[in-house]
Amino acid sequence: MSDDALNPALLPAGLADLLPPDAEREAALVEAMLAVFAGHGYERVRPPLLEFEEGLFAGSGAALAEQTFRLMDPVSQRMMGLRADTTPQVARIAATRLARQSRPLRLCYSGQVLRVRGSQLQPERQLPQAGIELIGGRGPAETVQADAEVALVAAEALDTVGVAPTLDVTLPTLAPALFEAAHLAGPARQRLAHALDRKDAAATAALVAECGRANPIAAPALAPLPALLQAAGLADGALAALEAANLPPAARAIADNAAAVVAAIRARAPGLRVTLDPVEFRGFQYHVGVAFTLYGPGRTGELGRGGRYLSPGDPANTALGRGAGNEPATGMTLYPHAVLRAARPAPLRPRLFLPAGTDPAAARSLRAAGYATVAALSAADTPQSLRCTHVLENGRAVPFGETL
Repeated sequence: MSDDALNPALLPAGLADLLPPDAEREAALVEAMLAVFAGHGYERVRPPLLEFEEGLFAGSGAALAEQTFRLMDPVSQRMMGLRADTTPQVARIAATRLARQSRPLRLCYSGQVLRVRGSQLQPERQLPQAGIELIGGRGPAETVQADAEVALVAAEALDTVGVAPTLDVTLPTLAPALFEAAHLAGPARQRLAHALDRKDAAATAALVAECGRANPIAAPALAPLPALLQAAGLADGALAALEAANLPPAARAIADNAAAVVAAIRARAPGLRVTLDPVEFRGFQYHVGVAFTLYGPGRTGELGRGGRYLSPGDPANTALGRGAGNEPATGMTLYPHAVLRAARPAPLRPRLFLPAGTDPAAARSLRAAGYATVAALSAADTPQSLRCTHVLENGRAVPFGETL
């Protein structure tokens, strides 16, 4: 047996302990973000870690089936899944437990998720999440405002913890709409999608030209792709490229919706940096409208992701006049572990050493003043051994070093 097999601190790949003081900082960060969500009317829900897989994989959850750990429930003898994302669970709650509540619903959550595999850029398999979902709407104008609200509330939550975010808007349905208009399928579609995914401008231009020669009727639908690929960047330039492009009707509707969402965001947060990538679609399997990614400054990576999707409906909705189909919804999930790396370090509560026999009433008063009181259990306990920053001197808390 190897030495690693005997090491009780060894954990599976992608799993890690979070130790003091980072665990406390992450918890405080999550609560600060949830306070922002609550301030905008988002009510907290707490889904279970495990669900029967039929419910977990309904609607948008189907896209996460390959990332979900499964196990047999010894009580019901049915298969269960350990959630890989919280959004599908919130959608289920909206469609069932809250089916009769008036729309739109504003819900928020926090908790851990577990995934079968990490990625090269994000090897962690257990991840904390904190997010919001805005479910229900009565028309295009309302959904535009909902998309803008969710993006802005998430950006405000990051700003509250000291991160100045960039909001990247993507249109995951635009490239597929152009493929459909060109009747592009099979290997040709796969090669062109791969070139777009790799941001390979030369390959994209060559493949568009090749497809146009093979099917001149389809050429106009694919012709905008090279220019749209090059247009990714600040929103103004990308929107101008979309406006100038000769798009088929379905793609034009997607572009116009994106322009309306960006305008709604700018009307409420003119100082927010907004970028737009018209042909990005990686990782947005279940999004049906604009999608968002929030980035921090420098190389902090993705801090959150979300966008428009369809929340599975419930048959009870038919009696309520909402139909039995899907509901429009939009949401944003923030990743506290990534936000923690990008945020300014939150000040921790000072640790105050309490000698044995300290008056309990005095200790309560000090805790109310913001100190974490650490009581000595024996004469061997010292401020150093208990990692205290303050000690009592004449009934007052003073920094430990100042008493020397």
